[in-house]
Amino acid sequence: MDISNSVALVTGANRGLGRHFATQLLEHGAKVYAGVRNPRTLDLPGAVPIEIDITDPDAVERAAKAAGDVTLLVNNAGALHPASVLTASMDDVRREMEVNYFAPLTVIRAFAPVIEANGGGAILNALSVLAWYHAGALGAHNAAKAASWAATDALREELAPHGVAVTSLIMGWMFTDLAGFIPDDQKVDPAGVARVALDGVAAGLPEVLADATAQRVKSSLSA
Repeated sequence: MDISNSVALVTGANRGLGRHFATQLLEHGAKVYAGVRNPRTLDLPGAVPIEIDITDPDAVERAAKAAGDVTLLVNNAGALHPASVLTASMDDVRREMEVNYFAPLTVIRAFAPVIEANGGGAILNALSVLAWYHAGALGAHNAAKAASWAATDALREELAPHGVAVTSLIMGWMFTDLAGFIPDDQKVDPAGVARVALDGVAAGLPEVLADATAQRVKSSLSA
C-alpha cells in the first residue's frame, strides 16, 4: 500500500503508540483523521480530529460517516485492566472483552466497507504478545487479545476479495501509560514500533513482529 497517498484513521491517536502512528503518517504525507474521545484534547498539527469512542457502536458509525474517504484504518485504541479469569469479577472480565475484542471488531466492521468503497486499502490491527503469552494475572486481557488475533486472521481471509489487506501487529511492552507498571528494561520505544508497523503495511505483510519480544514469543510457541 502507498502510505503517502493514503487517508488514514488512527484510533487512540492522542497519546502513546497511536500518537506516533498519526505523527508518522503525517510525515509520510498521508491525510490523517485522529480518532479521540474528546477532540478538544487533541494537539496534533496537521491531523483532522474526529470523535470516536470505540466502545460506543453509534459513535463508531458516526465516525465512519464523517471519515468517508478512509483507505487505511489503524485500529490502535485499547486498554489494560489486570484481571484474573478465575478471581476477578465477571464484570471486569467482560470489560476486557468489550474494550479489546468487541470494540476493535466494531471499528473494523464499520470501516471495512468504507475502505472497499474507496477502491481498497488496508487495516492494521494492533495486538500484543499477550495474544500468545498468557500470564495468570492478566488472564482476561490475554483472552481478549487472543480472540482479537483469531478474528484478525479470519478477517484477513474475508476481506482479501474486497481489496482490503489486513496486517496484525504483535509487540511487547512499550514506554506508554498502559505499561507504566512494567520495568523500563522490558520496554521499547513506541516510535520504533509504529515505524516497523507502517513499513509492514506498505509491504502488504500479514503480520508484523515489531520487536525482539514479539519475535522471541512467536519462536517459542511450538515449545
